[in-house]
Amino acid sequence: MKILFIGLGSIGQRHLRNLRRILGESTDILAYRTLRQVPTLDEQRNVVEGKKIKDLYHIREFDDLDQALNEQPDIAFITNPSSMHVEIALKVAKAGCHLFIEKPLGSSIDGIEELINIVEQKKLVALVAYQLRFHPGLKQISKWLKEGRIGKLAWANLVHGDFLPNFHPYEDYRIGYAARKELGGGVILTQIHEFDYALWLFGKPRRIFAMGGKVSDLEIDVEDSASITMDCIVDSISIPVHLCLDYLQSPPHRTCNIVGDKGRIFWDFHGSKKAILEDRMTGKSEELDFQNFEIQQLFIDELQHFLDAISGKVLPIVDLRTGYESLQMALAARRSMETGKLITL
Repeated sequence: MKILFIGLGSIGQRHLRNLRRILGESTDILAYRTLRQVPTLDEQRNVVEGKKIKDLYHIREFDDLDQALNEQPDIAFITNPSSMHVEIALKVAKAGCHLFIEKPLGSSIDGIEELINIVEQKKLVALVAYQLRFHPGLKQISKWLKEGRIGKLAWANLVHGDFLPNFHPYEDYRIGYAARKELGGGVILTQIHEFDYALWLFGKPRRIFAMGGKVSDLEIDVEDSASITMDCIVDSISIPVHLCLDYLQSPPHRTCNIVGDKGRIFWDFHGSKKAILEDRMTGKSEELDFQNFEIQQLFIDELQHFLDAISGKVLPIVDLRTGYESLQMALAARRSMETGKLITL
């Protein structure tokens, strides 16, 4: 098996390390790299001094994508800046590669329908990387909601805040994709995980309204905060699902609060590291404690799922069409924020 990486920044290197962990040294790994600005990193995103990526992980590097594709790779990992995802994905899909595409699927909808058609015509496997789908807390919440444990839903509030300069301590935050409009940055697209798991838990919204922009002194040309309200239909009832996203909070904060007429569900990613269900009818509560769950396991489970999908054991948990839906939601939120209008999907 031959695997091609397009981009080896922080997330690309994470997937590379995990591939070597799962598949060992027998797999031939190639990399198409242009800038080579990101140093070699370890599991904690610390710089590994004196080591080149190609030597540490035994990969072959290419300056030209066509030369890399001439090697006929079976799989392509698209881990370059968001604005470049679809253009590269089209090229490697036409070459017959299965696709692992980092979130978001793109920074606009241009070319996505063509990409979906090529992947489906060639019967390729394509996964959009939303590792929170594998989090034990969110999986438990999905189960509780399907069982109707808190009755009819009233509202939900999803919060994700993190301080942008802490994302990649090894580099100047101003040069990273998350800070730059032309690379597909901004808090709405960068923190699109919340749109994806909202889609998973509550379905695609009918309407979206958003407010926000740049309120800090961060040296960026994109929004650093956004407050978004989505009108979702759950069991024939319209409920508001709120998303609050920012580049401002340190330490980071990530929670989900869901209220129903019979109880409440609360999930805390960073703090208590628990998913809690409080039953108003009985006065009892139950919880799932994931204190000992390593975040790295999310990425390993995601990668194993992708490999299992290629072997035909499972269907991709987030295929291109699902990844397209969360992108449409995020782009609608940005459009609403910029125009001040309610956007209908």
